[in-house]
Amino acid sequence: MGIFSTIMDKIFHHPAATATPAATPAAPAAPSSTAAAARPPAPVDVEAVLTKIAADKGVQLNWRTSIVDLLKLLDMDSSLSARKQLANELNVHAGADGTAEENIALQKAVMNALATNGGKVPDSLRN
Repeated sequence: MGIFSTIMDKIFHHPAATATPAATPAAPAAPSSTAAAARPPAPVDVEAVLTKIAADKGVQLNWRTSIVDLLKLLDMDSSLSARKQLANELNVHAGADGTAEENIALQKAVMNALATNGGKVPDSLRN
């Protein structure tokens, strides 16, 4: 399992990921059970899940802009070698390894990849 897969798993399978049905508008009654089964699941609110994790841990991490803090929040390896591996997985090649330029690009790439894979990620975290 790659680093991004682990990030996605920790966010999308966190209890807070399924605890936000009130934010999803109620769907009209389906005419058949087949139509209900075909309905795609609601996207996971990535920002809400990460905010909940931070609140539960009682930590002040800048996970919104720092890839290092995001990895720490998720109890993952935030070392340079781990970030290099993640950059290779997501095809991020901005600046030299470990520079602020690369870390910022990597943070945005993670958020964009989460959105591509079914996460609800606000533009403020993606751009």
